[in-house]
Amino acid sequence: MSTTETAIASAEAHSAHNYHPLPVVVASAEGAWMTDVEGRRYLDMLAGYSALNFGHGNRRLIDAAKAQLERVTLTSRAFYHDRFAEFCTELAALCGMETVLPMNAGAEAVETAVKTARKWGYRVKGVPDGMAKIIVASDNFHGRTTTIVSFSTDPEARADFGPYTPGFEIVPYGDLTAMREAMTENTVAVLIEPIQGEAGVLVPPAGYLPGVRELTRERNVLFIADEIQSGLGRTGKTFALDHEGVAPDMYVLGKALGGGVVPVSAVVSSADVLGVFRPGEHGSTFGGNPLACAVALEVIAMLRTGEYQQRAAELGDHLHRELGLLTGGGAVEAVRGRGLWAGVDIAPALGTGREISEKLMEQGVLVKDTHGSTIRIAPPLVISKEDLDWGLDRLRTVLSAR
Repeated sequence: MSTTETAIASAEAHSAHNYHPLPVVVASAEGAWMTDVEGRRYLDMLAGYSALNFGHGNRRLIDAAKAQLERVTLTSRAFYHDRFAEFCTELAALCGMETVLPMNAGAEAVETAVKTARKWGYRVKGVPDGMAKIIVASDNFHGRTTTIVSFSTDPEARADFGPYTPGFEIVPYGDLTAMREAMTENTVAVLIEPIQGEAGVLVPPAGYLPGVRELTRERNVLFIADEIQSGLGRTGKTFALDHEGVAPDMYVLGKALGGGVVPVSAVVSSADVLGVFRPGEHGSTFGGNPLACAVALEVIAMLRTGEYQQRAAELGDHLHRELGLLTGGGAVEAVRGRGLWAGVDIAPALGTGREISEKLMEQGVLVKDTHGSTIRIAPPLVISKEDLDWGLDRLRTVLSAR
């Protein structure tokens, strides 16, 4: 067997089959490119679901991590450390808020947001104990914990993991009327993705997000924005909500916050909202550790320049113009997205999203399928226009091979 086949066979023999990766074994990466164990190079057009917004091996992030590795990597939250206050201060400022609760994985941050909203509902809004409701959108993806899959409408994410956690109302994404009708006195929060990533990069109708903001403010309900994938530069703004001039009550962040180096997530809100927690009521051994804070601080500093947001906006305009030219010819049924993020619906006659992804891999481009015939394109924000065009040329080649 080849080196690739041997590595895949060994992985399949000794790991749970909870993923179905493309048959490529990456050995190294730099910028927007990855190299496999056979020495073949691939253009990364997925960027770790936006975790690698700043590219592979970004020198600023690697240097920040190396410097911190020589000092201290973990204290637990039993003690303070000298990077913690700066991280919380700078992230709060980036979000235009006051208080940060750091965690690790994105799903942990979503769980934290859920717990925060419920506790706020009981202690501040006055909802009767055990009666709090959170409104979510259909086709959402917020993570894979048992609580989170309880309000998923994706059978693959949800099936066979019951009994499910109560306390959630699901309404159609983009339907403000349905959201208004679902609200009661016991509603404590609305939790939505400003752009739904896993669903195929779905952008809501114009006016929807400002409408959610107005409705939640009117009904004394927290507006929680899950910007784990859409935030931190991906859409051409620091946050996807910025396109609509909307500020939520709470941001849920992750992925790119750790620069593709370490897992970093956080809930960012006002002191009044996150102030509902008292010592011992919520925590994480690794959340806000010195190494995570050091890397995240560099991410925040990079975002403050506006360079990456501008790059995503300009290259994103180019990406969507080029993808738009593929529609109407029978190969591509629709293109959606914003910035350097696109969902491309492939005509079923050409193959499934998985099949198209495999053909692109053979051409040296790595993407990821979702929901049957859709592929997602989300390259690192550091990709050059020339490399982006090269990847788009490979896509045209695959789509034209009938």
